[in-house]
Amino acid sequence: MPFIYQRTVRFQDTDAAGVVYFANVLAMCHEAYEESLATSGINLKLFFSNPAVAIPIVHADVDFLRPLFCGDQVIITLIPQHMGSNQFEIAYAINTVEEQRIAKAVTRHVCINAMSRTKQSLPGEIMQWFQQWV
Repeated sequence: MPFIYQRTVRFQDTDAAGVVYFANVLAMCHEAYEESLATSGINLKLFFSNPAVAIPIVHADVDFLRPLFCGDQVIITLIPQHMGSNQFEIAYAINTVEEQRIAKAVTRHVCINAMSRTKQSLPGEIMQWFQQWV
């Protein structure tokens, strides 16, 4: 079952033309990712400050289909996909509450040792997170 995140577009998300600035769509997707981790019981403070493990985004891709404006309500659907022992992707669908597709995005994450910067296996808490949202 995918994770569903609902959000209101804020004025700060928009550019001078009054539409959501392109990079802010990825920020909204990352909010959904963080909320899915928290909903799974992962302590965000410990997760993002872990001195031994880091899971950086190594690739991001967004397709924009329609503009978003301040005040719009969006629903972000998040579906993770396991890509081997040390990486995963998350597919995002960004829709209006009326189910009109606004954008779609993908982020690829790789697990590394935070000190040596070498790849390592995904931690157990991420494997449990997968099981909840796949």
